[in-house]
Amino acid sequence: MIPKPGEGIPAFLWVMNFPLLEFNEQDQRYYACHHPFTSPRPEFLDDFIAGRNLDRIEAAAYDMVLNGVEIGGGSLRIHREDVQAAMFRAIGLSQAEAAEKFGFFLEALQYGTPPHGGIAFGVDRIAAMLCGTGPIRDVIAFPKTQKGHCLMSESPSRVTGEQLRDLGIAVTADAAGGGKQ
Repeated sequence: MIPKPGEGIPAFLWVMNFPLLEFNEQDQRYYACHHPFTSPRPEFLDDFIAGRNLDRIEAAAYDMVLNGVEIGGGSLRIHREDVQAAMFRAIGLSQAEAAEKFGFFLEALQYGTPPHGGIAFGVDRIAAMLCGTGPIRDVIAFPKTQKGHCLMSESPSRVTGEQLRDLGIAVTADAAGGGKQ
């Protein structure tokens, strides 16, 4: 929680130099610590592309922390085809599997993508801290239950047959769970 006036000042912290990959002993392979589209930091590119020292490579990722609570995070994305291919190799995807799952993306990278990235701040988390409330749910305009239902708008709700017809949707017994509606 943010300290009240007179109790101290807010303490912000940038967290950087995350590992890019983590080796899983059980699976005997690397996994992306953030996601497989996070770029390695520039000083690690040569080793990364060559597949060397994978356990020492740092990600171009960052988090903003306020008084011990993460309030935002982000990264620079991979924007080169050779680096993305190296990532897929590092996490154990064969060239054929990478092409099957992400071929469209690897091909697009061949045409040039500018360096890009961003950060996402948890506005609801920051609002909860500023309000001095506990759960984030207390400051979200339309909080959902654990099952994804909105108590304020009572959604999702059943749709009428007329609404389905308007959308050109037909419900079959298989799609409706064995005929149950």
